[in-house]
Amino acid sequence: MGRYILKRLLWMMVIVFGTALVIFTILYFTPGDPAVVIAGGNAKAEDVANLRHLLGLDKSYFGQLREFMYNTFIKFDLGTSWVYDKPVLHELVIRLPRTLIIGLSAMALNLTLGLLMGIFAATHEGKWYDSLTMGIAMIFISCPDFWVALIMILLFSSQLGWLPSYGIGGPQYYIMPIICSALGGIAVNARQTRASILGVFREDYITTARAKGQKEGRVIYGHMLPNALMPIITSIGNGFARVVAGSAVIESVFSIPGVGLYLLTAINSRDYPVVRACVLFFAVFTALSMLLVDLVYAFVDPRIKAQYSNARRRMK
Repeated sequence: MGRYILKRLLWMMVIVFGTALVIFTILYFTPGDPAVVIAGGNAKAEDVANLRHLLGLDKSYFGQLREFMYNTFIKFDLGTSWVYDKPVLHELVIRLPRTLIIGLSAMALNLTLGLLMGIFAATHEGKWYDSLTMGIAMIFISCPDFWVALIMILLFSSQLGWLPSYGIGGPQYYIMPIICSALGGIAVNARQTRASILGVFREDYITTARAKGQKEGRVIYGHMLPNALMPIITSIGNGFARVVAGSAVIESVFSIPGVGLYLLTAINSRDYPVVRACVLFFAVFTALSMLLVDLVYAFVDPRIKAQYSNARRRMK
């Protein structure tokens, strides 16, 4: 298992390095001059030229790339924001907890309600409960996050005045962003759970468990769910990465100063150090999520753990 984790970590480093190369290249060849945007439309040509030199934009592609890669992967320096003149890493550390609160809370909601809805629908297959549950899930999937956010702001903030519509403060500021982030994941997990459980619903060991007189709850949670978990774990892992990486939309609508809003603001102002740092953060987070999924696979399915053990014995 240790060799496998090391191998995946090495692959993760390759992925992050490749992501850094791609995002740098895309930003470098993006039309327009960041110095003009930052200096303002009324800036003199001389001022723009001085700013380009100050930011290092007058260097060649390979010169800028070499400096960026060296600072990022050797010095672990993400640079300084061109707009705010503050260290990017410091700003990320400040904003990260807000993004993680929304992402982790939404993921907990995804997991809990998604599993319960999927199990409920699968155990009532063909009945109106099943159709109702899957219909609700389809509605959740079909509604974009930003649209749901606007509807919730209109209803719960403007009309009823129950919840704040923007900014950050106490726990009440997180309620609507978490719900909006979670709805799509709840639907995906519910549909995946239903399909996975139906796949093992009529297996011989399920019939045997029922024939032994085991309670239905024991049959579902002790036999069905563990054997149907593999696709569900994949869906949960992908959803976790998607919730955090997709935080930009939710944070923008609710004006939450997190990593997502930081990225959107940087894109609009051509603040390339911030854009590169945020993209690398999301790449690392996604890679770690996938690694965690693989480790959970080994914990849930003894066959996968046995494969690692057999491979290790063959190496010896």
